[in-house]
Amino acid sequence: MPSTYLTLTPSGSGNQRKFTFSVWCRKSAINPGSSYFLFGTGTSSNYTHLYFDSNHNLVMKGRASSSTFCELISTRKFQDPNGFYHICVAVDTEQGTAADRVKVYVNGVQETVFQTATYPSQNADFENQNASAPFKIGTNYNNTANESFEGVMSYFAYCDGQQLAPTVFGSTDSTTGEWKINTNPSFTPGTNGFLILVDGNSLTDQTTNTNNFALGGGSLLDVNDNPSNVFCIINTLYNQTNSQGVTVTDSGTRTGYDPNSSRSAFGNMAVNSGKYYWEMKAEATGGTMVVGIVNVNEWTSINGASGYGYHDAAQNLGYVGSSGNTETGGSATSYGNTYAQDNIIGCALDMDNKKIYFSKDGVWQNSGNPESGSTGTGAATFTFSTTGFYAPAARMRNGTYIQWNFGNGFFRTTAISSAGTNASNNGTFEYDVPAGYTALSTKGLNL
Repeated sequence: MPSTYLTLTPSGSGNQRKFTFSVWCRKSAINPGSSYFLFGTGTSSNYTHLYFDSNHNLVMKGRASSSTFCELISTRKFQDPNGFYHICVAVDTEQGTAADRVKVYVNGVQETVFQTATYPSQNADFENQNASAPFKIGTNYNNTANESFEGVMSYFAYCDGQQLAPTVFGSTDSTTGEWKINTNPSFTPGTNGFLILVDGNSLTDQTTNTNNFALGGGSLLDVNDNPSNVFCIINTLYNQTNSQGVTVTDSGTRTGYDPNSSRSAFGNMAVNSGKYYWEMKAEATGGTMVVGIVNVNEWTSINGASGYGYHDAAQNLGYVGSSGNTETGGSATSYGNTYAQDNIIGCALDMDNKKIYFSKDGVWQNSGNPESGSTGTGAATFTFSTTGFYAPAARMRNGTYIQWNFGNGFFRTTAISSAGTNASNNGTFEYDVPAGYTALSTKGLNL
């Protein structure tokens, strides 16, 4: 959450010339109010900051006696809200070559092109080992409201006394070629070193130290999202690119639209095989709330200004709150019960048999049986494209707000009241997940 930050007051001074940050993070908001802070400590005249600025550039900055002595601002932008970045910053100001004193790595690759590159002088001291200055994670040194990090962080490590390579914290997968997390990084933490957020929300230091953090504000959600298993969220890039005007908040799990016209929202993962389950809670149904799926070949060509993309797509199917009908390409078919505020709609998508089912508060509509396979007992009637990829979708208008649970176990900041069964052990949901189904996540795609 944007107001959440973590704090630790170091027990003593550490090495102010040699240290390494490592954190895995997923940004959520597309247009930050000011900056996304990963780490901050110090005062207005003396501080160490690591953050994404309002232009989505990565910044490492050091200040002493009201003078900036280190400032590296990346040229490239980091705007992807759909996956995790691994940020590693390794410092050793005792190095003779200026560019070796601060090294910045993203997903294992060193950044070498900066729009601003001010390196510290040899043997310069950073502020982040001053025992009187608390460490802050997720905000700057004075907790400025619009500079809080919005998104998810995992495996935040700090090494006091060494300039480490990113390979301590990650490695290249031999099969996929992707940079993946090392869940058991081996390093000597030093006086003020730590490793936290290993299981998503634990503030307990996992190193040989006891540098445990405290919650400084907001709330810390124990979500399942992590670098090894990224869950589907609503695609905020589509909303921005196509000027939809849909409100997307809570790390891509809440959508809404207030004007009296239709607008669409789509998930950031699409599938053409496998069986998947997710849930949607009606926060406010407004004029029209429709939830379902859409062929990505349809929504990628939609004119965002019209806003009717999901409604007009020929390869879509939705369950309509106000009527209980299903709807595809603008044509309605009698299906199930109406739903309204606080009802939870479950969607079971069987791409192996090209069937889709909807439930209301745990009851499958139209006497549906998601486990019926090719028979498709009670499935919503819909002709799938045999080669198409389908993503979660919704249509909203006139004050419609939807809370999405793709498996993290929360509707906004409220945990589900009673977890249903889930044989796949992937994702946490309010109601039972049908046998053979799993959460729509990177792990789920490979089950």
